[in-house]
Amino acid sequence: MNNRGVAQRIKTERVAEIFRAHADFTWRALLRLGVPRDNAEDALQEVFLIVANKLDQYQEQGAMRAWLFAIARQVAKHLVRSDARRDRKKRTFSLLQRSEDPLQAFERREAVALVNGFLASLEESQAMVFYLAEVEGMTAPEIAASLDVKLNTVYGRLYLARKRFRELARKHLKEDR
Repeated sequence: MNNRGVAQRIKTERVAEIFRAHADFTWRALLRLGVPRDNAEDALQEVFLIVANKLDQYQEQGAMRAWLFAIARQVAKHLVRSDARRDRKKRTFSLLQRSEDPLQAFERREAVALVNGFLASLEESQAMVFYLAEVEGMTAPEIAASLDVKLNTVYGRLYLARKRFRELARKHLKEDR
């Protein structure tokens, strides 16, 4: 077995050792952080996949549980936010399906086309911020974290995109009259 294989085997054994020692703690932390029991096993697996990927970067300072909790917190936050977003979309979709008459359907399709055209007219960085904020309902700090940009950059891009969208909406309303 070559050196790389030996190193991989040692890393695998180390992750297994960490799992045995801290899986119960991590499981409880995930539940406490709002992960539904039905999703906790998948979330636990995701935590330890992250541990396996980042173990080389970990500096042993007697804070393994703190490191695991920080990872669990991020996994839980992502999972809970994704579940909430999916539930919001399901509720919205079911309301649209139940109450939409042909005129409403036409107007909705027209609005979607207008927004998609607007997004296509923006530069990619501005379009992404506008989309995440206005369509997906993400907060500016969430957008900054997910795009790995500064919070003020998000606010600036969002301000400019919203300003352009208001101008487009005013122009569109004038044309309809």
